[in-house]
Amino acid sequence: FDYGPLIKQHGELPADGGFAGFRLHAPLNNPNFFDELVVFQGASYWRALGKGQRYGISARGIAVDTGAEGVAEEFPAFREFWLKKPQEGDDHAVIMALLDGPSYSGAYEFSVKPGDETVMGVKAVLFPRKEVKRLGIAPMSSMFWFGENSRRRFDDFRPEVHDSDGLAIRMGSGERIWRPISNDTGNLGFSFFKMAKCEGFGLLQRDRRFSAYEDGEAAYDLRPSLWIEPTSDWGPGSVMLMEIPTANELADNSVAMWLPEKSAKPGDRLEFNYRQHWTTDEDPSHAGGHVVATRTGTHEWQPEQRTMIVEFEGENLVGKDGKMPEAVVEAGGESAEKVRIQGVVVQAMDGGRIRLGFQLLPAKDGGKLSEIGLIELRAALKREGDFLTETWVYQINP
Repeated sequence: FDYGPLIKQHGELPADGGFAGFRLHAPLNNPNFFDELVVFQGASYWRALGKGQRYGISARGIAVDTGAEGVAEEFPAFREFWLKKPQEGDDHAVIMALLDGPSYSGAYEFSVKPGDETVMGVKAVLFPRKEVKRLGIAPMSSMFWFGENSRRRFDDFRPEVHDSDGLAIRMGSGERIWRPISNDTGNLGFSFFKMAKCEGFGLLQRDRRFSAYEDGEAAYDLRPSLWIEPTSDWGPGSVMLMEIPTANELADNSVAMWLPEKSAKPGDRLEFNYRQHWTTDEDPSHAGGHVVATRTGTHEWQPEQRTMIVEFEGENLVGKDGKMPEAVVEAGGESAEKVRIQGVVVQAMDGGRIRLGFQLLPAKDGGKLSEIGLIELRAALKREGDFLTETWVYQINP
């Protein structure tokens, strides 16, 4: 570790001490105190904070073969960092890093601007050493144990425990997606959202009420969302969500990343630029009408009928004449024909929320919900053909 000429008197790191990373401090919450702002530690991982936030979700340089079948995941590391000395009046810090791994090397530049939401500009130039099965750009990992949508219940005093409760996507086509995270199946799960152009994606913590978590120590209501905004042409590809089953809150088990459609080969030069927003904004995707809660359950006296509840917030969801918006609800996937949807209701709730409710039943009379299999539900609100909300997308085995 080279201090350079900036620090005249300093101790020396022990020869066998190693070097895990570094952290930057800034007057984030108080002009007279330098709080932790960002920490780079371990492989190519980093975390950042905005004003009043607590550490939660993590980002990393790239993801190599994450969840890919038949191969082991690689964890390339930032081998070297350079910190640019700020000039008087600068409102941001500049960091450069060298990425090195078995299959990829690369050079990174980070511009870190602290604030109510801390914004990090990322420029990444990558060089493949060999072709891989899956390259993940702007990857992030978070924790989801259980939430208001969970069917698996744990012996815990808190109503919900998670760093993020859903994946938000803004497609170039104009469609906005909200995919709540789940930890119900006990199996490793994948969801892929293909698009010609990505305008943004991220794992968000939308529920900002302390009462949702009742945890003054972990402070899940203060943990940031991470929203990715591409600032260069990424081309076509997919956003991938990987959900890893967990029985506690100790490990990150929710992963999201961008998968380029084109597979890179040795000798190629790849460049991906993007902006990270470490934010507590409920709707950094600017969906307007957005999902704020997902709930589900069955009654003992109706075991073959599952109720689904989706709650939306946003301006102008209710018409000037007080008329409720129209609901669009669809089932997809291989088992879609085995289920039918009935009892669709849209109603206004206290606090300005709009609730969409419906029931799932077996398509065949006398059928069993347990025999349907995995389905993907999609729902949104619209008026006179125009969509007022993002599209709620949910995988469930009824």
